[in-house]
Amino acid sequence: MTQSHPRISKAVIPAAGLGTRFLPATKATPKEMLPVVDKPAIQYVVEEAVSAGLDDVLMITGRNKRPLEDHFDRNYELESALEKKGDAERLAKVQESSDLATMHYVRQGDPRGLGHAVLCAAPHVGHEPFAVLLGDDLIDPRDPLLRRMIEVQEQHGGSVVALMEVAPEQIHLYGCAAVEATADGDVVKVTGLVEKPDPADAPSSYAIIGRYVLDPGVFGVLRETEPGRGGEIQLTDALQQLAQDEKVGGPVHGVVFKGRRYDTGDRGDYLRAIVRLACEREDLGPDFRTWLRSYVAEEMQQS
Repeated sequence: MTQSHPRISKAVIPAAGLGTRFLPATKATPKEMLPVVDKPAIQYVVEEAVSAGLDDVLMITGRNKRPLEDHFDRNYELESALEKKGDAERLAKVQESSDLATMHYVRQGDPRGLGHAVLCAAPHVGHEPFAVLLGDDLIDPRDPLLRRMIEVQEQHGGSVVALMEVAPEQIHLYGCAAVEATADGDVVKVTGLVEKPDPADAPSSYAIIGRYVLDPGVFGVLRETEPGRGGEIQLTDALQQLAQDEKVGGPVHGVVFKGRRYDTGDRGDYLRAIVRLACEREDLGPDFRTWLRSYVAEEMQQS
């Protein structure tokens, strides 16, 4: 019999990172505000949460992150100017971000890792399960990963992580999960986790990507979690404890994702994400693809 678990309504988006890989662009501009075509990366993430039914969004911010709040707030001067010009199309785009969700903000203070950032959400989340979305991973809206994760959490309780199979030489860049198969082809039970293992020590090729649905029991574990890799409080370490002791916060399951994911946390992948998304846009794609083919052909001739 399918168990009944509390309905998830809240999303947490950690956004307090310094963005050092994108310096000097991020010296005064939050990395989450870097544009992916014509929208900041963070808006794609909020839109994903909303499309999965989570319209209560808490953003964990830090110093110099005020533009994030401004982006999801009203800009009456700009809206008035566009309205006077009769530019209804751009006016709608400006208003879209402020109408997406009920937004809340809390500062992390010291950047002490993802686990600490999630712990900052405890007063807002309370005793409800909740989703965590990392801004470096953009999931294509045609692949409803988060909605599937919520379904799995509502069925099994506990926590759910998003997993993607990666090449062995890349596993050291991710948290890695040891897993057991279940009756559902895209769902596995997680029996252990390790943060950024050496390839020889990795328990599998399943990497944790930036989507989580968490039982509130994770907060109690995080409060007791000592700093781990990099001197930071790792969410992976807390989930490892939950996987080993289901009495604390239920089991940990993984949804194996095989859809379209755009990694904007690396400069090269960020550029590739822009190209892929621009090529798929109805308004930009045809002309952009024509130019891209021409550019690639010229480069091949010169090489």
